[in-house]
Amino acid sequence: MAPHLWPAAVLLFSALLWGLAWWPIRQFAELGLSGPALSLASYGGIGMLGLPWLWRERAAWWPERGFLLLTLLAGGLCNAGFVYALMNGNVVRVMLLFYLSPVWSVLGGAAFFGERIDGRRALALLLAVSGAAVLIVGPAWSELGAIALSASDWVALGAGVAFAANNLTMRRAAGIPGASKTVAVFLGCGLVSAAMLAGGIAGGQPIWTVPLVVGLAGFALLWLLVGTFTTVYGVTRLESGRAGIISLVELLASTVSAAWLLGTPLRAPEWIGALLIGIGACIEAVGDRRGAPNGSPGACPDCTESPR
Repeated sequence: MAPHLWPAAVLLFSALLWGLAWWPIRQFAELGLSGPALSLASYGGIGMLGLPWLWRERAAWWPERGFLLLTLLAGGLCNAGFVYALMNGNVVRVMLLFYLSPVWSVLGGAAFFGERIDGRRALALLLAVSGAAVLIVGPAWSELGAIALSASDWVALGAGVAFAANNLTMRRAAGIPGASKTVAVFLGCGLVSAAMLAGGIAGGQPIWTVPLVVGLAGFALLWLLVGTFTTVYGVTRLESGRAGIISLVELLASTVSAAWLLGTPLRAPEWIGALLIGIGACIEAVGDRRGAPNGSPGACPDCTESPR
């Protein structure tokens, strides 16, 4: 594979991994584990293990500590909200609302980094957003049009905004090492989850068994870490808009896998929306190989990394 395609390919892999993350999360929910408890044990646990790296790199991130705090907050809200919404809401609906985030990514990239929305990007964005609109409006028109969004829906929407804000903040904080950014996101998720638990936002307590603890450790180390570091690699080396559109493949993966594993067949709107999203993501994935326009820091092979 050509070197300039690696960031897009890695981000596509990451999107597929995150798109399937709902399955182990729902398995933990069936065992009685609440969203905040799962986030605290998994994300928070990894964050605590990463504190030595954060301390070791303090000289590098201290001049930009404000951006590191923003990373901690945005990343924490994104992941804690995402897990909570997936555990308590409809999987496909949650993913649809969460993945309106590319709209915020493109607008944010244009506003803060001067990223130009050229014809190719406009087409990819139009296709991807149109696909998301078809997926939302088509199968759920009566539901979305007649009643207010549920609490899980609002949390999913807010998590998507936080996801876009996190990516933008990470790219702006060019002087902060990738390890520090990653640890900050995990710590932020743990802190937000602890605040949710303290505020009474929790379900029942599970029966703590060795298989459950081992499962949590495996989910944290093999799923979250791999997903985070592949996202780190791709997001940092791609423009915000391009990364956001490619990440829509996560929506495609979650929609198809949820329909298959939960026994809910996809109808015409889901297939049409998935096709539009896939075409838009492919246009972005094989886009031109030049660096980010107007001097923005994206698409740079030497850029520091920024986590999900």
